[in-house]
Amino acid sequence: MKIRYLLTCLAVGLLTGLGGMVLSCLLHAIQHMAYGYSLSHVISEESFLQGSLAASPKRRLIVLISCGAIAGIGWGALRHFGRPLVPIPKAVAADKPIMPVLKTVLHVLLQIITVALGSPLGREVAPRELGSLIGERLAFWGKLSEEQRRIVVACGAGAGLASVYNVPLSGALFALEALLMTWSRPIIIVALLTSALAARIAWIALGNSIVYHVPPWPIDNALLFLAFVMGPVFGLIANNFSFWAQKISASKLKDNRWLALVAIGAFSIIGLISMYYPEVLGNGKGPVSLAFNDSLTASTAGQLFILKIVALFLALWAGAYGGLLTPGISLGALFAVVIGHVWNLWLPPISIGAFAIIGGAAFLASSMKMPITAMMLVLEFARPSHDFLIPMLLSVAGSVAVSYSLDKRRHIRQTANVISRLG
Repeated sequence: MKIRYLLTCLAVGLLTGLGGMVLSCLLHAIQHMAYGYSLSHVISEESFLQGSLAASPKRRLIVLISCGAIAGIGWGALRHFGRPLVPIPKAVAADKPIMPVLKTVLHVLLQIITVALGSPLGREVAPRELGSLIGERLAFWGKLSEEQRRIVVACGAGAGLASVYNVPLSGALFALEALLMTWSRPIIIVALLTSALAARIAWIALGNSIVYHVPPWPIDNALLFLAFVMGPVFGLIANNFSFWAQKISASKLKDNRWLALVAIGAFSIIGLISMYYPEVLGNGKGPVSLAFNDSLTASTAGQLFILKIVALFLALWAGAYGGLLTPGISLGALFAVVIGHVWNLWLPPISIGAFAIIGGAAFLASSMKMPITAMMLVLEFARPSHDFLIPMLLSVAGSVAVSYSLDKRRHIRQTANVISRLG
């Protein structure tokens, strides 16, 4: 049994790494064709932000309308035919294989295609779902125990995250903190093994690259103080963003006959926005890079913050699927840029780019409810100096404290409402 378990873990890491690599290459290829840049390369030095900025406003609108049509027709058909889709937490908690293979694969491909075409949602859910599916199938074929199956399904999701973003430690932490909620030593070993292997396999095509290249921003007492003071504010905004995102997702149109028209309408609005603000397109990587490098004014950052939220809510309401990881970092970073510029008007100046990095981590920690993974993700994404840990910890602590308090208060209020209705 131990040999089968070890071989299954190795296979999950290997196959998930290959799957993440293929999905990333597919995403880049579609982006290049849709927006007409770097057509001779699948992986190129030209970023999606640069390519979408170079495309004409009319082309951006047409691509987003096409994205809405694909999203509406694709997910409408998936909802109408076959078994329901199974989210990763449910697959981890189940006592048998429950993820429909073909439907899950199609769901994954739809996410990659729509994000490549400009959907404002994140691409990280697709490789995580593929990794979980791979783990579930291999556990079933290897006749593993129920506990071992749960572990490899969760670690497959973490390996998927590690493979597409080259964040092996964050992938392992995601499986442990967000899915398995344990720090058992044997499970830690499996999580580290699968994520490290998946990330290394993805290097074959994607290379050992850093997601965000940032200058060596200094850390001073003014930045420490601002990070500490603004932590609760990030928590307040992130918690409410997460609450409304869930509420809007739950209110998706139930009638599949109208889903395509609704999706085309919603993505057309996003396309119209992109004609003037192309930075809203995609998962938010472009705005994050601009914020981390202090390349945004307060006015531009504030406008992008609002428009990005509008675009995200429109996409969720239209029935599109995707992650909120990179979008969450982008919202935190953009809000931090606004606060940083206001601070610098009257108080001892801070490095705007440094505060954007801290704000991205603080926002993500509360919006995704995984503080340790959020901090490690930002650190692996940008690889700033070790000194960033102190202001980041201060800000994340305040953010999570406020977010937890709001969740608890909301839960108490909902419970009281239920009791009053029953009474």
